Amino acid sequence: MLRSIATSSTRRFASTNASAEKVWQVYLSGEIHSDWREVIAKGVESKQLPVQCVSPNTSHEDSDDCGAIILGMEEKRTNWDKIGAGMNNIRTKNLIEESDIVVVRFGEKYRQWNAAFDAGYAAALGKSIITLHPPSISHMLKEVNANASVVCEDTEQVVDTLAYVIRGELPTPRDEDEFIPIADRLGAGNPNP
Repeated sequence: MLRSIATSSTRRFASTNASAEKVWQVYLSGEIHSDWREVIAKGVESKQLPVQCVSPNTSHEDSDDCGAIILGMEEKRTNWDKIGAGMNNIRTKNLIEESDIVVVRFGEKYRQWNAAFDAGYAAALGKSIITLHPPSISHMLKEVNANASVVCEDTEQVVDTLAYVIRGELPTPRDEDEFIPIADRLGAGNPNP
C-alpha cells in the first residue's frame, strides 16, 4: 500500500509497510582500481535504501588465476585466460541476470573492455543501466550511454539516482541557485508543466 507524501513542488510515494519494501539488487560493474563500489555502498547505507550491491570478483589476481588455482597447472592447457574467463562469466552472467539495476563504471586510466561487455549484456537483457564516468570520456562511450537510462559523473549522483528511483527522494538541487523548476520555466498555466 502506498501513501502520498506531499512536498513543496512534487508528490512522492513511500511504502506504508517498510518491512515489505522490495530489496533491489544493484550490480556494480567495471573499473576495479578505486573504491567507487565502497563509496556507493556507504551512500546506499547512509540513505537506508533497500539495496543489495553485488559485483564481479574485484581481485585482479584471483580473477586471472582462478582456472589454474581450481583446475591445477598443466602445461597442456593453452588458454588459461579462456578458462578463467569462463569461470568468471558464470558469476557475472548470473548476477547481471538477477539484478534490477546495473551500474557500469568506466575510468580514464584503464580500458574496461569487460565493463563494456557487461553493459551490452545488460542491455540485451533489458536491464536498467546507469553509467558512471568522467565527462572527458563521454564521446568514447556514446553507444554505451545511449543504452543507459542515466549517465552519472560521480558516485553521489548514482546514490541520489537510486534514492529517487527506489523511494522518490530528491536531494538539494546540484545547481543550487541556478536550478529553476520546470513549472517556473514553462510559465504558470502552461498545459505541459
